[in-house]
Amino acid sequence: MTLRMAAVAANFDRDLDGDFARVAVLIEQAREAGVKLLALPEGALGGYLLSLDGTAEPPPAFGVDGPEIKRLARLAGDLVVTAGYAEAENGLIYNSAVCVTGDGVLGHHRKVHQPLREDEHYAAGDRFEAFDTPVGRLGLMICYDKAFPEAARTLALDGAQIIVCMSAWPGARTNPDPDLAKDRWKRRFDLFDRARALENQVVWLSSNQSGTFGSLRFVASAKVVDPGGEILADTGVTEGMAIAELDVELALELARRSMGHLRDRRPETYELAWV
Repeated sequence: MTLRMAAVAANFDRDLDGDFARVAVLIEQAREAGVKLLALPEGALGGYLLSLDGTAEPPPAFGVDGPEIKRLARLAGDLVVTAGYAEAENGLIYNSAVCVTGDGVLGHHRKVHQPLREDEHYAAGDRFEAFDTPVGRLGLMICYDKAFPEAARTLALDGAQIIVCMSAWPGARTNPDPDLAKDRWKRRFDLFDRARALENQVVWLSSNQSGTFGSLRFVASAKVVDPGGEILADTGVTEGMAIAELDVELALELARRSMGHLRDRRPETYELAWV
């Protein structure tokens, strides 16, 4: 059975009502295109940070059981939708992601790895867990999490068929290339997406912020990658929706038939990698 899925590159800011209006339009566009799984970026509800130097104010934060996530679920309806937001719990704020349908929350993730001065604003998550959805078993990651192969591998070993990585990934901070398509941080973004898909032989959806926000210029480059590391759809460095259709179970079976990277592991030799 084929699954039509999409990853979004778009700009979101502190105007939460405006963000929800943008989300509603994107969900309707996805629905009209026959998409069943839609990945929105990190900070889709309330925006990301204006800078990474430790001085920015964090986005508005709310609970995973609060009215904002319920509103997102109502908009999702029959689609499976993932989105990033700032989560408030017990006096802390987490950089979080949620997966919803019209029935409510299916899965949830708190960003584990924090780049530069992000830890001045957010507490860190402490786990990677896959979960079941109407479109298959999913895992969630946020931005810098993708730079750590153990993170995606943990989700794959937990049975994730599809990993959604939501980002607010900017271009280079020093000596940026005027042509964003040639930016070295964009190259890293793309390399991580393809490598994580290939090494775990999973379907990979990568969403990202686009445009600018404060001092950050985002590389966009939302994409869908197959279990062989091949890019099936890509927005490039502009706003858009990368849409691809794939028989996920068949694609995983074919990719893993001869050289099964999960099957052929030698975990007894990797002790230091997991310390």
